[in-house]
Amino acid sequence: MIHLTPPGNLFQDQYVTRASELLRTWQGEVVHSYGLIGVPLAKSSISHSGAHLAPAAFRQSLSSFTTYAVESGCDLQRERIIDFGDIAMHATDVTESHKRIKDTVYELLQENEKLFPIIIGGDHSVSYPAIAAFQQARGKTAVIQFDAHCDVRNLQDGGVTNGTPFRKLLEEKHIEGDYLYQVGIRNFVNSEAYIHYVKQAGVRMVTMEEVEKVGIQSVIQSILKEVGEKAEHLYVSLDMDVLDQAYAPGCPAAAPGGMTSSVLMEALNLIARSPLFSGIDIVEVDPSVDFRSMTSKLSAYLILSLLTKRMK
Repeated sequence: MIHLTPPGNLFQDQYVTRASELLRTWQGEVVHSYGLIGVPLAKSSISHSGAHLAPAAFRQSLSSFTTYAVESGCDLQRERIIDFGDIAMHATDVTESHKRIKDTVYELLQENEKLFPIIIGGDHSVSYPAIAAFQQARGKTAVIQFDAHCDVRNLQDGGVTNGTPFRKLLEEKHIEGDYLYQVGIRNFVNSEAYIHYVKQAGVRMVTMEEVEKVGIQSVIQSILKEVGEKAEHLYVSLDMDVLDQAYAPGCPAAAPGGMTSSVLMEALNLIARSPLFSGIDIVEVDPSVDFRSMTSKLSAYLILSLLTKRMK
């Protein structure tokens, strides 16, 4: 008797549903729930980056988990994440790639009014066209940016990079300063000029010191209260380098002094319960320098946890 399985086939347990089974390839239908959009762009990174590999690594990492959350008793096996595939990037032209991102995200949101986009970058430059498209399609949007950096670098020294997305969004008036909340900003990875810039723009900046002093629950609840009083939608931009390098070794700008994975998970779980929460991007994961896929797996785990909290 010959015993063969397809290449790369995983162990099958009749009582276990792998999280990767939640993905369904888009067939052109109208999507009423979650949609995965890969954005494999890394050419705009100011440091070496293999972040273009992250969408594939994210999908692969889902197979490491099941759909069942033991702590809540929730099972995601009936949920579906429609996989739209990856947006095709231009081989050399970052501006053209950003145009493709904005056009694609905008069209998908226009044609699928109830779509909750899960956008997997890519470096952080992809958040500029993604959020611009989201704001254009959905209306007044507040953004919570989890990040070690302000990402408001000047545009003269290096042009549009993964250090400029929020400068572009603010200067082009896609979002107002008081609709942007930066959480996790920390020492020795920013400059005084850029801290001054965000303060002048009216951005609410929450440093790691404040997170540790008052607690992430207090920080997020305060932000959600403000957002609820003025915005129609809430979008999260998650730069994985908000985490300490011990938890996210696969970030191009990995550094000490950041959040633990538990603190970030608590923050996202609180946000997940907000009725205004309508979209998320996860950026700055480089699978080529990751250790045992730790950072990619954490990205997948965070999304699964978030979906579970939204079921309640």
